Amino acid sequence: MAGSKGRPNFIRALLPPAFWLGAWQLAAWLVELHVEGRGNELLLPYPLTVLAALAALVGQVSFWASVGATFLRVAAGLFAGVVLGGLLAGLTCASSWCARLLSPPIRIIRATPVVSFILLVLLWTQRDQVPAIISALMVLPVTWENLVHGIEATDAQLLELARAYRFSRSKAIRLIYLPSLRPYFLSALITSVGLAWKSGVAAEVLCTPSLAMGTQIYSSKLSLEIPDLFAWTAVVVALSLALERGLRLMLEQKGGTQL
Repeated sequence: MAGSKGRPNFIRALLPPAFWLGAWQLAAWLVELHVEGRGNELLLPYPLTVLAALAALVGQVSFWASVGATFLRVAAGLFAGVVLGGLLAGLTCASSWCARLLSPPIRIIRATPVVSFILLVLLWTQRDQVPAIISALMVLPVTWENLVHGIEATDAQLLELARAYRFSRSKAIRLIYLPSLRPYFLSALITSVGLAWKSGVAAEVLCTPSLAMGTQIYSSKLSLEIPDLFAWTAVVVALSLALERGLRLMLEQKGGTQL
């Protein structure tokens, strides 16, 4: 019975990707039908062609070196953005003057197109450092805004009780603020993973570090190796989804709640 129940769920899970792969196959066939020469390879390769390109890439040492370098840059930017966003959120809520000073630039960072920051940071620092800085800049406003909302939503009655019992600041933070901030922080963290990954790879495409997934994407486009371009893009998307899903599962198992 368990197997019969699991089989329909498995089939339902396969139907959406099967549909879109079929649509991709049909679109590639139509391109091949109407464009002569290498038009199909240059505009929209077949799924199997992209899969073959991906299999060839996976067997290369440079593939894993590029993936590892990108992961380290994005992880460094994510960590820096979360820490800095948390510190600035604390300052924003602790002082009205800090709130007036910090709110405008953080909101400007959130509203500015990422490509503008990439080009500016590229002028000011080494190209290998740009992706990490961009990832941090994109993560900072998300973390800041979520934690500010969390601090402001802390139960006023609990804070009044803490004052009545003369809790120290550290004890109030540990027993009241941190539990209240937990859902806001986890929400910001999950959102920030995908944001840091996309912005970091976008920065690599423009600044082309020596080892980077974004550099490989740019090189594939420059040399018109479109199957490789699709393959690298698929890897970027798959890793972004896997990291976000893995983090979500890890936090659910640790906290015992569904996010």
